[in-house]
Amino acid sequence: MEFKKGETIALEGGRTAKIVSKLGGGGQGIVYAVKIDGKDYALKWYTCKLSNKKEFRKNLQTNIANGAPDSKFLWPLYLTEERDNSFGYVMELKPKEYVEFSDILNAKVDFPDTKTIVYTALNIVNAFKNLHMKGLSYQDLNDGGFFINMQTGDVLICDNDNVTPGGIKNPGNVGGKPGYMAPEIFRGDKFPGVLTDNYSLAVILFKLFCLHDPLMGKAYVDSICITEKREMELYGTHPVFIFNPQDDSNRPVPGIHSNPLKIWPRLPQYIKDAFITSFVDGIKDPNARLPDNEWQKKLLRFLDEILVCPICGSEHMIYKFNAGQPMNFACKHTFSYPYILHVKNYAVPLFPGTKIRACHINKDSGDYTKIEGEVIMNKNNNALWGIKNLGDVTWTFSAPNGEIKTIGNNFVVPIAQGMKINFGNTTGKVEK
Repeated sequence: MEFKKGETIALEGGRTAKIVSKLGGGGQGIVYAVKIDGKDYALKWYTCKLSNKKEFRKNLQTNIANGAPDSKFLWPLYLTEERDNSFGYVMELKPKEYVEFSDILNAKVDFPDTKTIVYTALNIVNAFKNLHMKGLSYQDLNDGGFFINMQTGDVLICDNDNVTPGGIKNPGNVGGKPGYMAPEIFRGDKFPGVLTDNYSLAVILFKLFCLHDPLMGKAYVDSICITEKREMELYGTHPVFIFNPQDDSNRPVPGIHSNPLKIWPRLPQYIKDAFITSFVDGIKDPNARLPDNEWQKKLLRFLDEILVCPICGSEHMIYKFNAGQPMNFACKHTFSYPYILHVKNYAVPLFPGTKIRACHINKDSGDYTKIEGEVIMNKNNNALWGIKNLGDVTWTFSAPNGEIKTIGNNFVVPIAQGMKINFGNTTGKVEK
């Protein structure tokens, strides 16, 4: 059944949702724009037969009661009353400036730069880290579940109705989407959980960076017909990562798979190693897959190591230059190799535009969104760089000659070899 504009749907608790328009539909149901007490929301109404409807509804009620594990999730807010043996749930409406992840994969839209791609990846990973810390697993990661702001890298995650405690079969009997499911789920050997989420998360990240399926290479192209049996071999019983260093039987095919062939060589080795670990060792051993917190560390390093030319705004990867040698950018501008701030477990290149984040300098913080400082260039001398304090905590630094000074909000400390900066509860050292 479909609802018409103006129809009202009763919600649990006595309120009603008024249908405004149809937004789209899929295998499970139809999504409508609705109004509740004058505010805009989205309503997902199930049109499929729910085999465990009672348990499915109870799981949704539990998730609504507990609340969203992270603001990135378009979390269920209200359940409807049953109608014609079905029901739905209400969530926040996606803002218009967010696009579907599938639009990125289909080349309908492009990111403005690499930094925004990495920031998008960080936001996805952090959301799932917070989900998993609550003892929950998403269980159905796929390209239809993500909305992305292409200019900021902000992310919204929908289709949260299958979120269930890890290792427990979700009452909706959803295992995932082919190409995103872990091999053991595809084979039907295991229930979805955090470890299978980790596999699907690696797939999402690989597709975000390489715009391609990590298992779709020569073996897929050589298949005369993708039957259920062949699909089981490719994704379940004999999956081979397209960049498996020990097995080249499923490499990307030139002329067909241009995206991964072009993009893979540009990625930092530690990012490539992370994918290799997840899709080679992790294919057979679920415990070998990178968990979300390890992805966050690597992605933050990637973000820090993208240098943006302060003159023209072009991006350059620090790993392409030799430490201590002048950096001749492809944009024809030249800069000295930056000093490195060593603090906690981070090594942050101090190049103009670099952000000093809360997770870098606050002892107990993992927050990469809060900016505490920024490397700036002297307006009169491009060779002079300093760190500007943008936070509320006064820093102290000791110069190589032993002099100690304080740096308050909006003040700048010149960058010099061997200097130490106390950021409040951590101390960092600057070295070449």
